Amino acid sequence: MAVRIRLSRVGATKRPSYRVIAIDSRRPRDGRALEILGFYNPLTDPATVHLDADRIRSWIGNGARPSETVSKLLRQVGLNESGEAAAADAAPARKPKPRARKAPAKAGAKASA
Repeated sequence: MAVRIRLSRVGATKRPSYRVIAIDSRRPRDGRALEILGFYNPLTDPATVHLDADRIRSWIGNGARPSETVSKLLRQVGLNESGEAAAADAAPARKPKPRARKAPAKAGAKASA
């Protein structure tokens, strides 16, 4: 069974909040969860994130993989993708920006010498 740690939407229409859950990857987004690991409310300022780090570490240790969004939430609360406390002095890894492509030169724009 492939277990993912991902978000499940709860809340009223146009008032979303999310549960962080461990669930079989083949189940639908709001399907039956194996375990609720925390919650995320993006509507508060700042967003409220509450995660049970011990249980997340346990699930990741047993092979569960966090989704991209949950990975971002983990970093936001000071954990890395393995659920361990992230080093405060470590710089976050950044992807290099793609280079801007040059526009092709027009045939009539060449100057004759």
